[in-house]
Amino acid sequence: MVVVIGIAALALLFYLFLILPTQWFKVERYHYPAGLGLKVLQISDLHVENIRISPRRIQKLIAREQPAYIFLTGDFTQKLRYLPKVRQYVKEICAGGIPVYAVYGNHDHRIKPSGVRELKKLLEREGVIVLTNESIDLGAFQLVGIDDWSSNKSKPGRAFLHVDPSKPIIVLAHDPNTVLHIKHSYDYLMAGHFHGMQFNVPFLFRFINKGKLAASGIYKGQHKWSNGTFYISKGISQTEPNARFLIRSEVTMHQL
Repeated sequence: MVVVIGIAALALLFYLFLILPTQWFKVERYHYPAGLGLKVLQISDLHVENIRISPRRIQKLIAREQPAYIFLTGDFTQKLRYLPKVRQYVKEICAGGIPVYAVYGNHDHRIKPSGVRELKKLLEREGVIVLTNESIDLGAFQLVGIDDWSSNKSKPGRAFLHVDPSKPIIVLAHDPNTVLHIKHSYDYLMAGHFHGMQFNVPFLFRFINKGKLAASGIYKGQHKWSNGTFYISKGISQTEPNARFLIRSEVTMHQL
């Protein structure tokens, strides 16, 4: 009996500390004075292989918050066979008719090249506009989408080529280390990739190579850099192992 109780207690602790944080997502709220008067929802790192947040929960959040735009900052999946599941999530995200823009993450580029093309077709069929090292003028501001830095797909110079510096500039990227290589000024950049460490263990990113930012202790939240302010999402899902420790899943509402 004592053994059974001990096993049950261990199972409960395992669930509370490692699984529950992946199911109990938090809506983080950040403000940046871009003067746009817009509420924007950022969803990063869907990793549909592992996600424990249902598409319906995301859709309910969108319906309740009614953001002006939805930005998806990469890492949908790394396996071709999960594209139908990506479609389920993207369909719910786009269901409300809110404009949705996206960039790729490093896991997306692990799909064979034909798979990346299939991912783009899927996203665009559902109404998502994918920005790959390019910009788009949205009237009140310009949106720049930079492809993934860690996959050697990032070309910031090309992305900023047609940007008008007289308008506010919002940037989407997956890997936050992109900010170290942008030579243009911008107002606000949104990224993901680090998952807030996923396991809140001191100095973890000194042993796991995630680039200079993470090694210096910058791996989540809002920060100021030489060319602008940037935000790193903890992500709504996670990579293997499919657990989190003292770091909850998140989506982010940005007031710009």
